[in-house]
Parts: sequence; C-alpha cells; structure tokens
Amino acid sequence: MRKILSAFILTALVFGQSIFNSSFTSPVCADETVYDVVVYGGSSAGVSAAVQAKRMGKTAVIVCPDVHLGGLSSAGLGATDSGNRAVIGGISREFYHRLWKHYQKPESWNWTAIPNYGMPGQGGRGFDNDTQTAWVFEPHVAEMVFEDFVKENDIPVFRGRYLDRMKKDCVQKDGTQIVSIRMKNGETWRGKTFIDATYEGDLLAAAGVSYTLGRESNETYGETLNGIQVAYAHYHQFNPYVDPYVIPGKPESGLLPYVNETIGKDGDGDTRMQAYCYRLCMTKIPENRVPFTKPENYDPKNYELYLRSLEAGQRFLMINSAMPNGKTDTNNGGPFSHDFIGQNYGYVEADDDEREKICLAHELWQRGLMWTLQNDPRVPKDVHEKYKDWGLAKDEFADTRHFGHKIYVREGRRMVSDYVHTELHCRRIEPTPRPIGFGSYQMDSHHCQRYVRILEDGRAVVWNEGDVEVSPRGAYPIDFGTIIPKRSECTNLLVPICVSSSHIAYGSIRMEPVFMILGQSAATAASMAIDENLAVQDVNYEKLAARLKADAQVIDYPLAPPSLVNMTDDRVPGIYCSDENAKLEGDWHFNDKVSPRIGKGYHHDDGTKCGTKKATYTLDIPKAGEYDVRLIYVPLSNRATNVPVEVHTADGVKTLTVNQQKCGHTPFQSIGTFRFEAGKGKAKIVISNKNVNGHVLLDGVQLLAK
Repeated sequence: MRKILSAFILTALVFGQSIFNSSFTSPVCADETVYDVVVYGGSSAGVSAAVQAKRMGKTAVIVCPDVHLGGLSSAGLGATDSGNRAVIGGISREFYHRLWKHYQKPESWNWTAIPNYGMPGQGGRGFDNDTQTAWVFEPHVAEMVFEDFVKENDIPVFRGRYLDRMKKDCVQKDGTQIVSIRMKNGETWRGKTFIDATYEGDLLAAAGVSYTLGRESNETYGETLNGIQVAYAHYHQFNPYVDPYVIPGKPESGLLPYVNETIGKDGDGDTRMQAYCYRLCMTKIPENRVPFTKPENYDPKNYELYLRSLEAGQRFLMINSAMPNGKTDTNNGGPFSHDFIGQNYGYVEADDDEREKICLAHELWQRGLMWTLQNDPRVPKDVHEKYKDWGLAKDEFADTRHFGHKIYVREGRRMVSDYVHTELHCRRIEPTPRPIGFGSYQMDSHHCQRYVRILEDGRAVVWNEGDVEVSPRGAYPIDFGTIIPKRSECTNLLVPICVSSSHIAYGSIRMEPVFMILGQSAATAASMAIDENLAVQDVNYEKLAARLKADAQVIDYPLAPPSLVNMTDDRVPGIYCSDENAKLEGDWHFNDKVSPRIGKGYHHDDGTKCGTKKATYTLDIPKAGEYDVRLIYVPLSNRATNVPVEVHTADGVKTLTVNQQKCGHTPFQSIGTFRFEAGKGKAKIVISNKNVNGHVLLDGVQLLAK
C-alpha cells in the first residue's frame, strides 16, 4: 500500500501535478550529466549536503527512493533531540530558524491559537525567541522548509529512485573512485563525488565500504555501555512483574509473541538492532482527527503483555510530545509501547520489497496498539479516558494513510573506517583532532530484545534489554575521520549519517540536527576535494575548518572535563563496599542515569521522607592502621550540601557532613583519614538523610591504606 500510494504521488510529480514546492526534474539527461556531487538519499543530511555544494558553486543532484524530502525531520520527529543547542550551527540552525519564522505568522496557527507559553521542547523551550529558533514543529512544515531549500538553490531532485543494490555491479568504480551508480529503473548517475545520505547506508555497502551491524562487545573499543545490556535494563521496563507465558505460570503453554527464551552474556556483542517505530502525529481536534480502526489481521495475543502490564498498574505508555496546532510527536515510552522490539533485525540487509513488508508490520503493530488501548475492555478506565480521543492528524501524511512516510531507522549500517568514534570520544576521554561538528545528546539506545528473566525466587517474568540512557555530560566534537571511508576502499565517498562509530556512541550522534551538520561538512569536504583534485581523505583539514567556520558551523566550543567511564565493582582499588552490599533502611531508589558510577548503578533518597533513610557500609580491615575514607557519588546541583556521615573508627564515632554538590573530576571523594583496628567489620560508615537540604546519593565507600 505504501509503495502504491507513493507511486501515485510520484506520477503526479512527473506530469506536473506536484503537491510539493519542488524542483522535480525529468531524467532525460541522467545518463549524460556528470555532477560534481551526487547525493543518494533525501534525508535532512542529504538536503543539507546538496545545499552546501550548490552554495560552494558546485553542481549537485539528489537521487533518492523518497517521495518526501527531509527524512525523519519531516516524518513526524518534531520533538527535536537537540541536546546543547549552542553547538548547532550552519544549515542545521538555519533550518530551525526558518521553522521559527513560519510560526511567527498568525495564519500558521490554523487549529489552535498561538500558545502564550511558547510550548516546551526537549531540553529547552520549543520556541526560542532569543535565538529565533523553533525546536517543535509539524511534519508538513518541516517538509516545506526542505522543499524551499532545494527550490531556492535550484537543486534537481529525482524521487522514487532505488539503488539497484541487490546486484553487485550497481556501483561502477575505477579503482577506489566511484564513477556511477545505477538505479533499479535503469538510470545511471555519474559524479565526481558521492554522498550516502541514507539512514541504512545502502550506497556505502554497495560501494564495498566496510561496515558493521548491531552491537559491538564492550571489549572491542574499551567501552562500558555497548553489547548486551542486562545490568542496565532499568528504563522502559516491566514493573511490577508480568508473566511471559500464554497461560500465566505454565511454561508448557508457550511464550507470548516476540519474547525470547534466552538473553546472552552482559557486555557481549551481537547483531540485534535497537527497535524501530513510526513517530505518530496525533491530535484530539475532532475536525482534524482520523480515528484508529481495528487493523487487518489483528491478533489479540500480540497485545496480551500490554494488557497484563496495564492491569498490573503500568501507566507509562508512550511519550506524547506536544507540537503546534494541537498535534503530537508520539514516541515509544514504557515497557510495551510503539517500538516493535526485535522485529527489525533483517530490515537493513533486506531487499526493498522485504523492507516494505517490515515497515507495514510496524505500522500494523502501532495501529493495533492504539486500537487495543482505545477499545479493549481490559484497559483500565482511567487509561481509556486519557487516550480515547486521540487519532491521527488528517492534514498530515495524506498519501501514506496519515502514518509517517518514513519509519524511524534509529540505526542502520555503521561504517568502519580508520577512525571510529566511541563512548570514549563522547566522554571526551579520547582526543578528536579534526572536528567538523558537535554532538551532545545522551548515549541513547532503545531496547533490542524482550526475553524471559528468571528471578531469584524462581519466577519467570518478561523483561526488556538494550535500553541505555547515559549523558556524556557535555558537548563533544565529531572527527572528520568518521565520515570518510578507508582510503583502500573508496576515495570519493562521504557518509554523514551511517558514520564510523560504535553502537553506543552512535546512540548520541544519531540526532537530526547532527545529521544536517555532518551533511554540510561532508559536502564542504567533497567540494574542496573536487577543487584540488584530491581524494577526500587528503582534504587539508585547516582549510576545511576555515571554510566550515566561515559558513557558521560550530567546530570550536569549550569542552567540559572528561566524563569518566563507569567502573565495575571488581576494578575499585583498596577496600570497597558497594551500595548494593550496604544495609539500606528506608525507601531508597535505584538509578543508573548519571555517570560516572561504580557497578550497576546507585541509590538515592529521591529527596523525600527526610530523616527516615539510612545506609550502613561495613568493611573488613586486613591490617590495623590509618585509611583514607572516600565516599563515591556524582555531584549535581540538586544534591544535599549537608549529608550526615558517621565514621565508626578505632577512636570512636566521628560525625561530619558532606557537601554532595562538590566533587572533583572523579567520583571518589575523600572525607578524611581515620584509624581502624584489624578484623572483620571493623570499619563502619553510616549515611542518612536526616535534616538534609537536597537529594542524598549512595554509590559506595572506598578505603585506601595510608
């Protein structure tokens, strides 16, 4: 259905009945023209790259499977994952400025009034009048901006063109230089340089460039957040526990759909992909609402875990971010939601027909989810009342049944080049010698699988695995080496989306503002390579940096101190007791959001029930003497400045207070030197939240002999 509808729109474009403000061009010269820059992919990065090439005086063309330009930015992802907005410059910032200008016009608010509060956004105001940027927007408005970009820069766009990638000769090379690429319709596109602006990395793969899929092990690049993530599987999780079997408590009845029996070893690599979904654009406005109907071949077993979770009290069901005109950007949220976990593994390497089937399965999954939520009698009344009036926005995505025209490929292929961006680069521990842009968002992966977890009491429960949400604690530079292949593989290709990075580092890079930044930088390098007749690997970085700065790219920015890597318990030197081995009294909460930390996570008092919570750390002393006592915690502005600590020593109990807002660049905070006698349990440190003025955090206690 998607392909048929898209074909209909494409036909309208060919015969001049375009619904877009576009420069769609007839392919009569496709076999004759040699473009300076051939961009394959109509994503936000692709448009940014083509615009930059034209602004540098080069001929450029966008050849893409897409009918609609802008990729996810125009396919429903209106809640911009912006991170630190100060590092977003160039064409990327220009895009968000143009959105802001659009929403300054009263006629742009056709369904609701202009909100006097400015609308919230992710990490800041949705409409920032100080910087004249908009970070929340409707899909069709974003598409209009992208179409304006190509029209103003006279960029030809050839839509509905699929690389003939299942045939080995679809990319013609002369040594390490791509000469031409062939589409499934037989067209051949020739260029001096090429840019792969797809989310999947289709051109780089067809060109013989090395890539990887899935998750590396932690050992591969010395990371802590890669591979299978059992220890960190706390977010978007089933809680309270939900039975995974068709008949609860009876394994012989079989597992419910899309649940694995086994999991794998924590930290090991695998080929599983973080889950995909469509970003829904929904509304409650009756005149603009298309109700959800029961999808074809609806199977209630697919949503049994959902209903069990709701019946058990689960209320985090999705993320409904408010967009202009009463619309939403609806994203996955909670243990069972819009992500079709585990059903995207074959998508990237599949042919185009199989990809269509996978996309349709995801669409039906999400339609079935919303229909269940609104119609199943087992849905609790309070939940039903909250969601019963939502429907799809009638004035969005008319040619794809009001579902986004692009599935959210959160991760496709990742190029493997001579330079690989890893967790250590995101944390600014490893150097980045040739910055071409910045990232700043948290290292973010959605769940990769759903499996059977056996609890200590022998109960079997369903559990999700793969989610990681860890901040790099500051903006970080992205190196030129991430977008260029190995010299031995290709010397005139640049890759601004499927960059050379590890899985977990890509979880931070993979944001639409960053893709536009890297698209502009890629086209700048491509243009300079043409001017000097160089391989892209030989572009002079100093000249590249100077041009990027001249074009308002942000490549210099004050760096925060390195965000130290989390440490496992067994790597802590000296005498150590973790928060998990401490005696906890009161309602302490587990978390793993903030880094650096020791072990699986840490506990905190949630800033509640002052004076009712206590933690006692007991340590064995092998040899009598003086020891430096260190508390382990990460400082934040919401921490208490007067945390009560008792140190039980050979000389009696010493009482002091600790300011948890202050700490060095290490989580090990010395609170003094004390004398202890030798023996089992001879050191005891007690931390409480009595009379505190903020949050109290527990991560562990370390003793080092003096």
